[in-house]
Amino acid sequence: MKQTKWFISLYLVLASISAAGAKGKGGTRELAGFDTIPLPSRAYSIGQEADSILSSLSLQPFFAGLDSLRAGKDTVLTIVHLGDSHIQAGYYSGKVMRLLQTQFGNAGRGWIAPFKLSKTNEPDDYFISSSVREWMAGRCIQVNKKCPVGIGGIGIQSVSPSINLDVRIAPNNGAGYSFNRAILYRGEKAMPMLPTGPRKDSVQTSLATVPAVAGVLADTFRISYQADTLQLHSTRRKQGTDELLPASSFKNVYYGFSLTNGNPGILYHSVGVNGSMYIHYTDEAYIRQLALLKPSLLIVSLGTNETFGRRFRPEEFGGQVRAFVSLVKQYMPETVILLTTPPECYKRTYVNKKRTYICNANTQLAAKTIAEAALKEGVACWDLFAATGGKGSCVKWQKEQLMGRDRVHFTKEGYREQGTLLVRALLRSYQWTIDNGQLTIGEDAGETEKEELQEKRKEEKEQEKKQDETV
Repeated sequence: MKQTKWFISLYLVLASISAAGAKGKGGTRELAGFDTIPLPSRAYSIGQEADSILSSLSLQPFFAGLDSLRAGKDTVLTIVHLGDSHIQAGYYSGKVMRLLQTQFGNAGRGWIAPFKLSKTNEPDDYFISSSVREWMAGRCIQVNKKCPVGIGGIGIQSVSPSINLDVRIAPNNGAGYSFNRAILYRGEKAMPMLPTGPRKDSVQTSLATVPAVAGVLADTFRISYQADTLQLHSTRRKQGTDELLPASSFKNVYYGFSLTNGNPGILYHSVGVNGSMYIHYTDEAYIRQLALLKPSLLIVSLGTNETFGRRFRPEEFGGQVRAFVSLVKQYMPETVILLTTPPECYKRTYVNKKRTYICNANTQLAAKTIAEAALKEGVACWDLFAATGGKGSCVKWQKEQLMGRDRVHFTKEGYREQGTLLVRALLRSYQWTIDNGQLTIGEDAGETEKEELQEKRKEEKEQEKKQDETV
C-alpha cells in the first residue's frame, strides 16, 4: 500500500510539472482553436487515463519535428520503438505507427526483420521469404549467439551457396506501405544481393563498399515506382569483375530491411524480440547499429520479462535501466528517449498442485522503478501501468477478453488499445507545448514556416482569450 501511495505521489508531482498551465478559468477547459491536435478515440474505458507524460519537456526536439510536418515541410521524422514480445507481434507498435502517420504523414513501413525465417512469429503486414530452408538464427537474448545479430535484435545465417530473399507487403494488413527504396543490412562477409524477377530492370542497386558500422554493410535498392515486392538473389561475383568467388569465402548473415517511400512524414521502426530485457540491448555494438536508423525519438517498452525473475530486485533493475539509457545517450546524443512502464499481467502458480493465476505484483514495482530511473536520467516516461488501470487492472482486461490465453500477452484488440493510449498521451503532451509556448521551432526551419507557425499560435491565443472572456 505504501508503495502504491508513493508511486501515485511521484506521478502527481511530475505530472503537475509536465502539465502545469493546462487548466484555464473554471478548471480544465476543452482545447479549442486553430492549433488543436485531434486525439484518436479509445475503444475501451478501463481505469483512469493518465493525461501526461512525465518530464515531457525533454521531448521538445521531437515535438518541433511534428511542428515542421504540420507546417508542410518536406522532412522525415524517425521513431524507433524498442521492446520485447509485446512489440515483436507488431499490434501495439503498429497501432502507434498507423495513428501517427495518419495525422503527420506516412514516410514508409520502416524496419522489417526475417522473423519467420528464424522460426518465430512475424508482424502480419509483411512477408520475408526464401527458398532456402536451413537457417541458423541468432537472437539478442541468447547467451551464446548462434550467429551475429543486427538492428532488429536478430540475425539469420545460411551456408547455402545460392540464397534468395523475397520481400512482400501484405495486400490487406500492409495497405499503404508500398515502397520505392529498400536498404538491406547484412554481415560484412555475406554475399551481396542483386535484383531478380520480371521487374529487376526497374531497380537501381548501390552495394556498400565500406561498413556502416563494424561488421555491417547497408546496400540500397531504389525502385522507379512504388512497389509492394522486391526480389533479390545472391551473387558470388567480385564487384567490378567477372570473377566468381568461392562459396566458402562468405559468411552469409542477413539482418533485415528498412523500407521507405520518399514521402515526408513519420518513419516508424518497430524493433522487438521475444523474451528480451534491458540487459539484452545494453551492448555497445548493438547501440551503434541502432544509431544507424537516426531516430528523433526512441520509445522503449521493456520490463515485463524482468518481473518474472525469481528474485526481482528493484534496485538492480533500476541500475539496468539507467545503464541502457546512459549507453543510448552516449551513442545517440541527438535522440530523445521515452521509457514506458509495463502493464500489469498475471503469473502462473500452483495451489494444492492445481495451476492458477495471480496478479504479477512485480509489474507495479517495475513501473515505479522505471519512472524513478527516467527522472534521474532526465528522460521522459509514460506510465502504461497506470494508463491501463494500475493495480488490479489485469483482472479487468481479462474480463474484457483483451488478454491472451497465457494472461501475460494481450489480444490484437488489447495491444491496439494500448497503442491508442500511447498516442493520446504523446499528443496531449505535444498540445501542452503548443498551448504554453514551450515549443522551439527548429533552426533549420525556413522563415516562411516560422512565420506561419507563429501566426497560427497567435490566432490560437486570441481565440483562447475570447473563449475565456465568455466563461
